[in-house]
Amino acid sequence: MTEKMCMVVSEGTFDKAMMPLLMGTTAAAMGTEVHVFYTFFGTKLVTAKGLKPKLPGMWRFFTGMFVKKMKAVGVGNYQEMMQQAKELGINFYACSTTMGLMGIKESDLLPGVKVLGAAAFLKLASESKTTLFIG
Repeated sequence: MTEKMCMVVSEGTFDKAMMPLLMGTTAAAMGTEVHVFYTFFGTKLVTAKGLKPKLPGMWRFFTGMFVKKMKAVGVGNYQEMMQQAKELGINFYACSTTMGLMGIKESDLLPGVKVLGAAAFLKLASESKTTLFIG
């Protein structure tokens, strides 16, 4: 039986965008089935095409410098990490309730992102060895 890992992402800043991708790609490379559920303000991470998330608050001015430092140690930018995650088979979901609250249509989602309700995600999480909350 394959181990599962679930993550909930509720914020859309650079740090919250990268954490599930770094953790998820590592887990997927180790053979773990990974599920990432985006809700509330995290949902923008799976709806905005070409998004370049920023660090929070005053740190936002240093996002470019941080991206360069990451590149220097072999970590891709947000778009590259999303692509790698998809290639590794990571499952991405947008919260159906949040979509209704924020007027997001299924056609607004990035390719490969599925719509999932909280109850269905909680079932996945209950079957998971690890569940992380980011945000």
